[in-house]
Amino acid sequence: MRPDEVEIDDQPLYEIGHKVKTRRLIRNDGTFPGQDIGVTLAKKGDTGYVVSIGTFLQTYYIYAVHFMQSGFVVGCRSKELESAEEVL
Repeated sequence: MRPDEVEIDDQPLYEIGHKVKTRRLIRNDGTFPGQDIGVTLAKKGDTGYVVSIGTFLQTYYIYAVHFMQSGFVVGCRSKELESAEEVL
């Protein structure tokens, strides 16, 4: 995505209930309450389900993903996720 692109001009990549997995390690950047900054929230390859979709700065979609392994619900950008749905 180019810096001047507005992601929310298009439809979200994932829908509520979509199974996704992380593309990389996700650590607390200070926005996850009750955990110290730097704590691992999801490891690369962890799977979870999209439970809600919001926006940030009227530019990006933020997907709230419930990771079953940790029980955490973590806000993720689309670039941090990929589909884990089975293709028939």
